[in-house]
Amino acid sequence: MDEFLSPSLGKITIDQIAKEIVGYIEKEPDCNYQLIVGTDSEGNGKIEVVTAIVIYRQGSGGRYFYRKFTKDKIMHLKQKIYAEVNSSLQTSQILIENLQKYLNIDKIKGVLEIHIDIGKNGPTKEYIKEVTGMVLGCGLKPKIKPDSYGASMVADRHL
Repeated sequence: MDEFLSPSLGKITIDQIAKEIVGYIEKEPDCNYQLIVGTDSEGNGKIEVVTAIVIYRQGSGGRYFYRKFTKDKIMHLKQKIYAEVNSSLQTSQILIENLQKYLNIDKIKGVLEIHIDIGKNGPTKEYIKEVTGMVLGCGLKPKIKPDSYGASMVADRHL
């Protein structure tokens, strides 16, 4: 899980991502930021999964990093959604550990959003309480469609 890709930097480790995020924030520290981890996938049985880390400077763009991998034996929609959320949660925990090396704040969890590729319409709506509960249980903020662009737009772009 250590290697990600950056559209501008190429291959990058999660520790380097943490440094990039801190540097990005330090360039304009008075701006408001959203720190996002989102995952999307496609396929059945053997699925392609993309997890994205996004730092968004509200009103003036952002940067993102992603990793792509395959997962076998995912046969049902519920398994697929859980695999996506678990990837986001695992990535966020490692990101938090790395960010805490460089940021002197205890509230990283309070600003980190987990973007889940589900919404109130469609077949995934029955899983909203379950997966948002998983995210809340980890002390993170869940976002679903239409507010989950980290999953439905950024991660989806690389499937």
